[in-house]
Amino acid sequence: MDLVETLRPTFDGLRKTAADGTEYWMARDLQVVLGYARWENFDNVIRRARKACESVGIDPDYQIRQTAKMIEVGKGAQRERRDYYLSRYGAYLVAMNGDSNLAQIGAAQNYFAIQTQRQERVEQFLNDVSKRIELRERVRDANRHLGEAAKASGVQNYALFHDAGYRGLYGLSVKEIKERKKIGKDELLDRAGRAELAMNEFRITQTEQALTRDQVQGDINARETHKRVGRAVRKTVADLHGTMRKTYQRSHR
Repeated sequence: MDLVETLRPTFDGLRKTAADGTEYWMARDLQVVLGYARWENFDNVIRRARKACESVGIDPDYQIRQTAKMIEVGKGAQRERRDYYLSRYGAYLVAMNGDSNLAQIGAAQNYFAIQTQRQERVEQFLNDVSKRIELRERVRDANRHLGEAAKASGVQNYALFHDAGYRGLYGLSVKEIKERKKIGKDELLDRAGRAELAMNEFRITQTEQALTRDQVQGDINARETHKRVGRAVRKTVADLHGTMRKTYQRSHR
């Protein structure tokens, strides 16, 4: 077993979690593990890490934040002992600025680099999910407004009205789209990706405007308007990014 795997349980065990779920390490805890017997030497490493943080435009206090606590030094006397809160990225910077001749430093560089990359992927995923949820809510809101416009246009059969829009955009009925994407009873747009949601939001808002602007009346005319707008959006997407077939095949299989 290499040193990285040997020290991994130690690094994991020293990891702490703040009340908001943020993970961090204390510099004093890592000092000896990283091969530094004297705090003064390790403190210099931390100072270099803070400067490295500043050099890339990141406030070091967000990654390597100084703290201190009073400790007893004998006969009731106390003195202040400096320490640092290290984020995962902060700990990585400390390892990168450590003595490369120390085997523990190399192991720490590997450990914190991998952990940082994993966290970045998780954060990116969560960010994408958050944006998708926000967009899905916008589409729901747009559909409510479209429903109001359809009602004002005298639409009676809302299922056929909405299906016409999907036929225009996808060239398929709602049932056929669900079969292609293997969607069960879920609502179609609950399984759509961000790009697909954005296309549908554009279809919905433009149809609402067309119904109101052109004072469309009656089921058949409203359906034709919805289908026409869907086709126009489909053509725009095809011109920019390729066929709709590629879009719906890539989205949330």
